[in-house]
Amino acid sequence: RGEGAIVLFHVTAEATWSNLPISGTFVDMLRRITDFARNTAPGTSAAPRAAETGAALPPLRTLRADGALIVPPAHVRPYDPRAAGPAADFENPAGLYGTNEGFIARNVLARGEALAPFEPAAPGLEIAERALVAEERADLSGWLFLGAFLLLIADTIAVLWINGRLSTGTAPRRGPPRRTAAAAGLALLACVATLPAATPSALAQDAGTQDAGTQDTGAQDMRAGDEAILEALETTRIAYVLTGDEAVDETSRAGIDGLTRFLASRTAFEPGAPMALDIEVDELAFYPLIYFPISAQADMPSDTAIARLDAYMQGGGTILFDTRDQLTGSFGAGTTPETARLRDILRGLNVPPLEPVPADHVLTKAFYILDAFPGRYAGSPLWVEAAQVEGARADRPVRTGDGVTPIMITGNDFAAAWALDETGRPLFPTASGDPLQRIYAFRSGVNIMMYMLTGNYKADQVHIPALLERLGQ
Repeated sequence: RGEGAIVLFHVTAEATWSNLPISGTFVDMLRRITDFARNTAPGTSAAPRAAETGAALPPLRTLRADGALIVPPAHVRPYDPRAAGPAADFENPAGLYGTNEGFIARNVLARGEALAPFEPAAPGLEIAERALVAEERADLSGWLFLGAFLLLIADTIAVLWINGRLSTGTAPRRGPPRRTAAAAGLALLACVATLPAATPSALAQDAGTQDAGTQDTGAQDMRAGDEAILEALETTRIAYVLTGDEAVDETSRAGIDGLTRFLASRTAFEPGAPMALDIEVDELAFYPLIYFPISAQADMPSDTAIARLDAYMQGGGTILFDTRDQLTGSFGAGTTPETARLRDILRGLNVPPLEPVPADHVLTKAFYILDAFPGRYAGSPLWVEAAQVEGARADRPVRTGDGVTPIMITGNDFAAAWALDETGRPLFPTASGDPLQRIYAFRSGVNIMMYMLTGNYKADQVHIPALLERLGQ
């Protein structure tokens, strides 16, 4: 009496809690209560029946020096509450003894014991106090460098002697004349002595070679340009167009960076850092996909830039135009400024016939199975090049045809949905507030990139059963 405990269980605030007494969870709750009651000193009324009958209890967990419960070591023996001493020892250390169904605790100290403070002035103890002072250190770097230098001289002389360069004979020989050990040592000392004085100014070219230096600088610039080209070819990157609008450009950078991180975490494709492009001067052929956000506040691209975009598309590249106006253009208010700007750009391009992504397009199966391509908004379709194949079989799951669409158009604002901060948190909310929409936006980006890199590979894989059937016939 007076040593009991009240155990409270938190249950859900709904009617289903009334089913608890007829469930297996209720039995587990009662077992946990009984286990809690058994965690007392041996011999009390709450101890396990095994302790009362004198049966030895197997070790369940032992207490480590840092207070953690670990698997019992090999030297721990079963604990007999009646035969064991009051304090924990080597064979029966502190811990839990019994089984998961019921156990008792063996504590470090017996009931009523307490830890006494250490008294340095106790009789019979000789204690010497010393301060923690670091020993003196000697700097041996100079002697070590001198020893290494002497070993270098010895090694050089040994190599010269092995090669016969130190022989003093007068017999004629081919090749350069033999040198003596003194000459070799003096030459080596002279070379080493001049090393500390060799500064960039001492190594500068004289006035007569400045013209050659200018030519070398031009050659270095050419090599630097070649290295930049090789680096762009070695690492696949996703590029985005700089519009001049700082807010739009920063969103594009964060969005492409977020998609890059998602691709690296979900697929075997690990693209490099996003590349910002000035379509007036930068080379476009290095990038499989260029994200082009349309901003009505930005300047209209020049005819030269539009011609370079057209050449990029004709050469096999793909441009993803994003007007980002699905929300503002969905109320029947007419053409938005972004859509008008896109039409002005497309007038200078050789744009093929377009259609919304059909259900049997390879884009819907390139990596994830998708039926829509949302971004920050979810109402705009994704426009791609229309299929030129007529009369395709309806029983085939993927549309046939070769090539990759050179143009994609959407208004769902992909970059804003992909944009993440340094900690991986979204920078912009989705229009619907549904977290699944952002997940499907990232999956849309993955499918687009896989489609850019593999083309109709997935379509060919889906058609393998039909191809094997045809081969068998």
